[in-house]
Amino acid sequence: MNKEKYYISTAIAYTSGKPHIGNTYEIVLGDAIARYKRLLGYDVYFQTGTDEHGIKIQEKAETKGITPQEFVDDVATEIKRIWDLMDTSYDKFVRTTNKEHEKKVQQIFKKLYDKGDIYKGQYEGWYCVPCESFFTESQLEDGKCPDCGREVQKESEEAYFFKLSKYQDKLIEYINEHPEFIQPESRKNEMIQNFLKVGLQDLCVSRTSFSWGVPVDFDPKHVVYVWIDALSNYITFLGYDIDGNHSDKFNKYWPADVHLIGKDILRFHTIYWPIMLMALDIELPKQIFGHPWLLMGDGKMSKSKGNVMYADDLVNLFGLDAVRYYLLHEIPFANDGTITYELLIERINSDLANVLGNLVNRTISMVNKYFDGVVPDNSNREEIDDDLITMAINTPLLVEKNMNDLKVSAAIDNIFDLLRRCNKYIDETEPWILAKDETKKDRLGSVLYNLLESIRISSVLLQAFLPATAKNIFEQINTTETDYSTIKSFDGMKKTEKVNAPTPLFIRIDKEAKLKEIEAYYSKND
Repeated sequence: MNKEKYYISTAIAYTSGKPHIGNTYEIVLGDAIARYKRLLGYDVYFQTGTDEHGIKIQEKAETKGITPQEFVDDVATEIKRIWDLMDTSYDKFVRTTNKEHEKKVQQIFKKLYDKGDIYKGQYEGWYCVPCESFFTESQLEDGKCPDCGREVQKESEEAYFFKLSKYQDKLIEYINEHPEFIQPESRKNEMIQNFLKVGLQDLCVSRTSFSWGVPVDFDPKHVVYVWIDALSNYITFLGYDIDGNHSDKFNKYWPADVHLIGKDILRFHTIYWPIMLMALDIELPKQIFGHPWLLMGDGKMSKSKGNVMYADDLVNLFGLDAVRYYLLHEIPFANDGTITYELLIERINSDLANVLGNLVNRTISMVNKYFDGVVPDNSNREEIDDDLITMAINTPLLVEKNMNDLKVSAAIDNIFDLLRRCNKYIDETEPWILAKDETKKDRLGSVLYNLLESIRISSVLLQAFLPATAKNIFEQINTTETDYSTIKSFDGMKKTEKVNAPTPLFIRIDKEAKLKEIEAYYSKND
């Protein structure tokens, strides 16, 4: 049977330094979507990696007294380490200093030049080094970069330009005909109103003022500017061929189903990239999703503000799945999320330790206490069970709808709503009272079976979001029924199997003690 394919990518991380927790959010989000699609039986290709050229990297390498290649080798290794630490299941980690990629970038540039879509001219304008972007006078905000608010500098140099204006109407028409292309809706409106309606200016696509980049092979004093180099990673590493002799992988997975990107690089992905693809006569990706940011309690993370959190520190302090849960649950579909240590502690205590951990622990303990650990029979069904069982069977459908819309936080809520319903069901059925009456033994068995089965269904779904926790629950309830196909009916727990001893999934955190521990941790690691 041919599985349906699904290609998801994150933006490639810029190798200017260690990624903070806000940068890490994107790879965890991509991982949850990729894992979920695999759970449903899709043939998933999940690509991430690093963007390694540009003046900022050349300058940082010079400051450190090493070559740009040595600098990016170090940073790319660190980025990959953090992606792996977060248990992300990418299929390919790409690097734009890869020689094959560089060769293909040169071919793409030449093809666009031969077509007349790239031409040589003189650039004069304002340049922001951190954003690697040029702006006209009118685009500046209070004389500063409209994207990051930093100082810009006047630049004038010979450059090649890409005729964005030629494809403007075609792109507007495409966006109007494909309402799902840019998501969320607010981001689409922003691109249309702020850029496309105003009129596109041709894009500067080469530089001569630095050398750390892919050389333009027919004019080597120029290097290909970062956006053509970086954006084309989505096709070059799949095996795109300029003459149309694409690899089997390219033919299979392109077009991408979704490019997951930060809202700050939306313009590049929803205007420059589609126009590049149109000029190359390549099908456009199905969707570009501009996700929101993760903010600190006091605003956007920045090293200069000194308010940066890193994923490895948070994992050391709170554990991997607790951090994954916070990232995936606390950033809604279209709005920025906030992270503070206090909020993280609160969420771990209320959702993970209480709703999930306590439920699993109580249920397994009761099965061990009242049935010697053997999964009981559930034939003694009463009306009070119907609501829980219906909800357990419907939850996968609710999760599927939200995941199809990339509403990951809402999908997690669906699962935790079922777990909360289980806790309420314990209060309603009072198993400890049933246990006192030997004639109610069958009824007690049904109640505990319903709880075990609801926990199993929840855990099958949780595999996409909290893989280690889901695995831990499966081991505790001793089930091998972990495939998505097993949650279409309410009978996956095998009677006569024995559950194992319960072990705590998440421990409640003493807030004041934890905040002191955090302070000591950073003092020691400064």
